[in-house]
Amino acid sequence: MRYVTYLGTDAYTNIATDTWILNNLHADEPIFALWQNNNAVIVGKNQNTFGEVNQEFIDQHQIEVVRRVTGGGAVYHDLGNLNFTLFVPLDSSANTDFKQFSEPVLKALHNLGIPAEATGRNDLVVNGKKISGVAQRYAKGYLMHHGTLLFDSNVDTMVRALNVADEKFISKAAKSVRSRVGMIKEAAPEGLTLQDFWEAVQYELTDHGRDSEILLTPEQKQEIIRLTADQFSTWDWNYGQSPNFNFKNHAKYDGGIIEVQVQVESGVIQDINFTGDFLMLRDWRDIKDQFIGLPFEADQIRPVFEKNQDQQYFGTISVDELTQLFEA
Repeated sequence: MRYVTYLGTDAYTNIATDTWILNNLHADEPIFALWQNNNAVIVGKNQNTFGEVNQEFIDQHQIEVVRRVTGGGAVYHDLGNLNFTLFVPLDSSANTDFKQFSEPVLKALHNLGIPAEATGRNDLVVNGKKISGVAQRYAKGYLMHHGTLLFDSNVDTMVRALNVADEKFISKAAKSVRSRVGMIKEAAPEGLTLQDFWEAVQYELTDHGRDSEILLTPEQKQEIIRLTADQFSTWDWNYGQSPNFNFKNHAKYDGGIIEVQVQVESGVIQDINFTGDFLMLRDWRDIKDQFIGLPFEADQIRPVFEKNQDQQYFGTISVDELTQLFEA
């Protein structure tokens, strides 16, 4: 695959670059990018940022907080972490398979002697421990599949940056994370540095160096910088999309955690929001207007889910499960 080089390690800019390429830089074949962020928490499109981060710690340590356009849960990035993004031409978002699109990265890891495998909803694991979480988004005929590769990240900072604020629980939380999260460095050949790892993965993904770089023009870079300034570095995008509502309910299903928040006036839905780590392929906000004006009754809301169930706005969460959210 050919590849794109991102503009640096600023998390706001890199998350903006992912989205800009998905919407603008089209190619006839898959392309990829490898990139790193400064210390950052990247929250899923449907998550409540206030509930995902330890804001006091974030402020004290100048950790960047950015909302991405894909679903899934919050993840921590630092310079011990290598991120990857694949952009794949695809006729339809139906029947997409996380494992299928993780295959090039898995092959690169295997060729380095790292026994990684795809498992669960969206994880890559080594020796039973998670080394990567991935998410996807389909738009304009392309699938963006991106994720983390934990090479040698700081687990203590990871725990503190996320939603564990009470010092009494820090040690316990860090121990819990270490028991289920692995670092690639531990399974890699002795002496392999992160830079070595980056170069080796890139070598494999570019067909042993045969595939060339796609150079962004100065104009394209300016568009990315503008998108960063106008959207991805703003409070409105990163925090402001976490509103309060009159009715809340949440559930944990096989397809992920989901919470519904609804503003109801005179028994009619005036506003609605879904948050959580469910893995969408299309943005549920595209069908938001179909809920507005409906009576707040489960049997009135269910037809909206039924009509749109094939579009994977809520991943693999079923119509029955979605409807149950409104029955509490």
